[in-house]
Amino acid sequence: MKISYNWLKKHIDINLPVEKVCEILTDTGLEVEGLDKFESIKGGLQGIVIGEVLEKWAHPGADRLSVTKVDIGGNEPVQIVCGAPNVDAGQKVAVATVGSLLYDEKGNSFKIKKSKIRGEESFGMICAEDELGLGKDHDGIMVLDGDAKVGSEAASYFSIENDWVIEIGLTPNRSDAISHIGVARDLAAFLNQEMPTTISWPKISDKNNNAEPIIQVEVQDAEGASRYCGTVMEKVNVGDSPEWLKNSLKAIGLESINNVVDISNYVMHELGQPLHIFDADKITGNKVIVRRANKGEKFTTLDGIERELHQEDLMICNQDSPMCIAGVFGGKDSGVSDQTKSIFIESACFNAVSIRKSAKRHQLNTDASFRFERGVDPNKTKYALKRAVYLLEDLCGAQLAAPYFDHYPVKVEKLELDVNIGRIYRLIGKKLQDDDVKKILRSLDIDVLEQKAEEWKLAIPTYRVDVTREADVAEEILRIYGYNNIPLPERLTTSLAFNDYPDKEKVKNNISNILTGMGFTEMMSNSLTSTDYINWMSKDEDSVVKLLNPLSSDLGVLRQSLLGNGLEAIAYNQNRKNADLRLFEFGNIYFKEEKGYKQNEKLSLFITGARSIENWDNNSQSLTYADLLAVNDEIISKFSLDKGLQTEGVDTNYYEDGMTVLRQRKPLLHSGWIKKSILKQFGIKSAVYYAEFDWTELLNQYKGQKVKVKSISKFPKVRRDFSLLLDENISFGQIKEIATKTEKRLLKNVGLFDVYEGKNLPSGKKSYAVNFILQDEEATMTDKKVDKIMANILVRLQSELGAELRG
Repeated sequence: MKISYNWLKKHIDINLPVEKVCEILTDTGLEVEGLDKFESIKGGLQGIVIGEVLEKWAHPGADRLSVTKVDIGGNEPVQIVCGAPNVDAGQKVAVATVGSLLYDEKGNSFKIKKSKIRGEESFGMICAEDELGLGKDHDGIMVLDGDAKVGSEAASYFSIENDWVIEIGLTPNRSDAISHIGVARDLAAFLNQEMPTTISWPKISDKNNNAEPIIQVEVQDAEGASRYCGTVMEKVNVGDSPEWLKNSLKAIGLESINNVVDISNYVMHELGQPLHIFDADKITGNKVIVRRANKGEKFTTLDGIERELHQEDLMICNQDSPMCIAGVFGGKDSGVSDQTKSIFIESACFNAVSIRKSAKRHQLNTDASFRFERGVDPNKTKYALKRAVYLLEDLCGAQLAAPYFDHYPVKVEKLELDVNIGRIYRLIGKKLQDDDVKKILRSLDIDVLEQKAEEWKLAIPTYRVDVTREADVAEEILRIYGYNNIPLPERLTTSLAFNDYPDKEKVKNNISNILTGMGFTEMMSNSLTSTDYINWMSKDEDSVVKLLNPLSSDLGVLRQSLLGNGLEAIAYNQNRKNADLRLFEFGNIYFKEEKGYKQNEKLSLFITGARSIENWDNNSQSLTYADLLAVNDEIISKFSLDKGLQTEGVDTNYYEDGMTVLRQRKPLLHSGWIKKSILKQFGIKSAVYYAEFDWTELLNQYKGQKVKVKSISKFPKVRRDFSLLLDENISFGQIKEIATKTEKRLLKNVGLFDVYEGKNLPSGKKSYAVNFILQDEEATMTDKKVDKIMANILVRLQSELGAELRG
């Protein structure tokens, strides 16, 4: 949220450096995230002075140039060469002196230098209005009024405004500070502890009109609009806003549209109350109706987009059709134009939840919805309306043409809250003086209704929607008293907490360290993911947790796999020439079940690209599934779960092939390589190998496991390879499972190091190159023994999978 310091000073009489104000605001809970200088004209016309042309004569070397002598308030007049046809002696002009900077329309600067133009010296530049940023006319120089003072700064003559813009990171609970008045109120509360400081409320119209209402108002949904005020004004002159209004809005990042629209924006940022102004002549039937939309009803918003309304959308309608999504966005056909002469002004308090849902549903985030979502003060609704009427009378010549309409069936009163002041002091960490606390509460508009020993009854103002508990009152007192004024205790006492074994965070950190040591980088991603991933991410669409009001379709469901996020990260990196990746992530996945919702923690691994950095002394090889399997084995061994493992094929929609590893009949992980059709959706051209560990199950099975130490075997390992021709539906997991069952004692590992599908193979077939690692830890294995084991494995593969051994 942007706050103009000049605007702020209209409501509080202070003369503090802006840096000090930022410090105070941050200390009181309105964290300042940025401070920027604002100039209504870029450069602030620094170095531009008022001059008087004393003499003018033709340039001896150029027909279209003139040479002038100009008095700029110095000891001697300066000579300036000028190309404007209208320059003449006796004129008051704006002169850019040597060293000053001028800016073009794009904000690019150029420096005025001493120069020679066709042989004649020139010590400055007589300016046109477009060169100063004061207009677009470039037909000649800007001739000023005769009373302009020679030598004075042009910035003063043209009333150039310099300001500071304070950027506040407003938290959602601080709806009270969502305006310049709100920020001034906090600032005054803090300063009031040292010296009496009050805020100045802006002027409002004191006029009334008791004529018959021109436009009837019907509020059909009092729950959606707890208060609805409005009135009609006629003889409105729509035109440009005055400079002070343009500059105020420009400082906080808003462009001037016309005086009527600018006034509604000004009041919203001044008081925090959004307004909406309709062209009264476009309200058919002279009736304004506040109602819910009809299901499927169409409405074209101000941006020209036709939207289908939801039956829960609160609408402002005329007799025939909707005119505005209440509190969110106006309609194309009901707004103010240059031809508008009569207006209906709306000032309302809409239900925060209803506005938030409509804004999210239609993906509209406006200044009005931003404020209504956080809650506006219903007791300032009519005040804001009268403030707008005052400005419209003053700046547009408008006249009040009807009485004020005010629908307020249930008035919102101050919240009465019982607190124990002793308990509040304990929360704060210091015993304060009761009188000091009462002073702070008064400065925050919180009344002390009763005081019985430590039991106080307080009345909370209606604009403080976040103060509902004793702890909230303690926070209010503390932020004004000053967090830095609470001394740190000399002794810090704490209780010892014993974690269950295993320490989950410690285990996670250990595994993270192992993975980073193996070249992996940790990634973190959003649990919300795209609805487009449901088809291949979920086996059962009914189990998908969908958001009722998603921000977008890209964030429409809770993920059921970490795969989509990882592929997005890989695509993002590869598009930026970072193609060789090893990534891991810890994260939750989510399911909907009959009994409610379930979440489970997972560990995902991704590898893609080259195995090592390309260098002159090595051939850069691509990572393979075998590299991923080695990482998987390392993780399982660190959990001491490498005994009693079983493998089977994968049962997911996104693997080309892979396997599932089980222990005690429960899956620990699944891994494989991703289908090319899915990679194509992300624009990924290289192979991606993926593993997803059930982290929750790993920790459950890790409980009670003890680290076992054994000496390194003295006897060597033996490797044998098979090149197998298989049906294309056979998975590597099936091969590994059969081999492991055939030789349980001596077979240490089975790896897949090549896959081939395509030319020179029979239809429906593929080729797997598989390695088998054998080791006897008690003796050296002979070729005869190895050959016998391999023959047994081959027989089983042939009989159970129909495998053929390729030559």
